[in-house]
Amino acid sequence: MSTVPTTPPTPESDTREAVRRLVLAADYELIPLKGLDDKLGALPPATTVTVTSSVKLGLERTLQQSLRAAAAGYHVVPHLPARQVRDEAELRSFVGRIRDAGITDLYVIGGDAPDPLGPYQSAAQLLAALAGIDHGLQEIGVACYPEGHPSITDEALLAALLEKQPHATYMVSQLCFDGDAVLGWLRGIRQAGVTLPLHLGLAGPLSMLKLAELSVRIGVGASVKYLTKQHGLVGSLLRGSSYKPEDLLLGMGEDLTAPEMGIASLHLCTFNQVEATHDWQRRIAGGGLDQR
Repeated sequence: MSTVPTTPPTPESDTREAVRRLVLAADYELIPLKGLDDKLGALPPATTVTVTSSVKLGLERTLQQSLRAAAAGYHVVPHLPARQVRDEAELRSFVGRIRDAGITDLYVIGGDAPDPLGPYQSAAQLLAALAGIDHGLQEIGVACYPEGHPSITDEALLAALLEKQPHATYMVSQLCFDGDAVLGWLRGIRQAGVTLPLHLGLAGPLSMLKLAELSVRIGVGASVKYLTKQHGLVGSLLRGSSYKPEDLLLGMGEDLTAPEMGIASLHLCTFNQVEATHDWQRRIAGGGLDQR
């Protein structure tokens, strides 16, 4: 009996398959702005959505959006900025309300408030307080910064991550457009003892103009400069092109799934462009990479 020859896998095909798997299971970061409930309808139930928090919108907006998304059948991860929590009573109330809604995953950050509203100045302090509460959470994420922080030294960031690690189950990287920067940073922190699985922060497929505008606003201008140098950002702006997140992932090659790197999943920063991000996700997961 004759057999049909098969093409053996290659490192490139293995990477494409890894990208497909990661994209298919990616979570969506959403900003709790007006109209978001309607946009959520583009996503299938059980999709993981994370709900951001800001000084301007406040904790209650994050909480209410999280409760509505949970009631609609999504797996919800609220953001909780330490510097916006007034006291232990408010912390207990927040945790109790999300627990009552069946939410078991929380993302703890320091927050951008110039002055803390209560006793918690950092994510590490809030995590320590959480450890003393019967919170019932199954997963707790913390932030990490592959490209550094404008007001915190790399040494201080590493020390903070090591301090947070005993209270967390994963870390989420700040939005970055340089795969080599992520890999180099990961190698360094792994050697320093950070073992938390990484949820890789990745921008959704926005137009280059919108991406540059939003990225500078949230403090990742260095990566935008990288795009300008490496991928012809100015020309893309003039042509109205879109940023292709898959290019960064494919460029990471075999390191994307290397066990020592510990990249567990993707965290898509959608800037509420939910439908466009979901269309991209379906295209990539459905074999779009094979057309490259």
